[in-house]
Amino acid sequence: MKVEFAPLSLPLQRRLQTASVAQWIFSFLGLAQCCTAAFIALFFTRFWLVSTLYAAWWFIDRETPSKGGRRSHILRNCIVWRYMRDYFPITLVKTAELDPRQNYLVGFHPHGVLAAGAFLNFCTEASGFSTLFPGITPHLMMLSLWFRIPFFRDYAMSGGLVASDKESASYVLQKPEGGNLLAIIVGGAQEALDARPGSFTLLLKNRKGFVRLAIQNGTPLVPAFSFGENDVFDQVKNPKGSWLRRIQHWLQKIMGISLPLFHARGIFQYSFGLIPYRRPICTVVGKPIPVQKKQRPSEEEVDQVHQKYLNELSNLFEKHKAKYNVPEDSHLEFI
Repeated sequence: MKVEFAPLSLPLQRRLQTASVAQWIFSFLGLAQCCTAAFIALFFTRFWLVSTLYAAWWFIDRETPSKGGRRSHILRNCIVWRYMRDYFPITLVKTAELDPRQNYLVGFHPHGVLAAGAFLNFCTEASGFSTLFPGITPHLMMLSLWFRIPFFRDYAMSGGLVASDKESASYVLQKPEGGNLLAIIVGGAQEALDARPGSFTLLLKNRKGFVRLAIQNGTPLVPAFSFGENDVFDQVKNPKGSWLRRIQHWLQKIMGISLPLFHARGIFQYSFGLIPYRRPICTVVGKPIPVQKKQRPSEEEVDQVHQKYLNELSNLFEKHKAKYNVPEDSHLEFI
């Protein structure tokens, strides 16, 4: 006998969606600190052996974040990510086929405050990545700092996150069987400081390391623009030259991560809090840009491919912006 479950009521669905987003924010803002505290605290309890054994495992497994990570299909397909998807909602759009016999390097723009679109589209199956791009395994680069945190590192790798260093990138892009996609949020933490509604400023003009990496590995470049990524949080005004911006840059140099002072709505009210607004995010993945492999490309060759990438990204933005309510007079600004 087939058992059918009644559909959830709309208010319950909304509460579950909000809860899923709240746990995602906590996982990156609070879970890392909790994991570190738990790891240290266990040494002073009768469960000290847990931390001791984990420390040994951590040492043995220390290279895994730079060797493709260790994904978990169970976590990637967890129902909580589907609730998170429906909260905004978040969608993934394909504009061209990707050959599973090749590897690809995707430039993701913009960073946004917490890169919600990048995480959900490439680290979970909520938006149907494997259905849209069959035979392609996605990886998303994240600051190596996060993989130094006990327990949290395993959680991060389970979604497909890998360390953001050249060794890690080359490991994925050089896999001879193909079928791997490495997504890099090119603007990085610094770009997050300019993430606010209506902003289309990308920190990309002088960021060419990812282009050089693609040339050295002969990997096609794929531009991706996430419409609405900057719209889900407000941010305290921090114009360049202000005391706040100087402090944020100083902290970034010390810690490697930026600290945007963002806010949006609360869990039970809509006036103020750390929960993002319910605004749609749509990540559009462009067509691959062929790259000729060369182990030591000249600056001129890198500049040529970089300019081609900028043109393709601009074309992608201009072609699709009207669908996502971007004003006609708005254009990408590269700084």
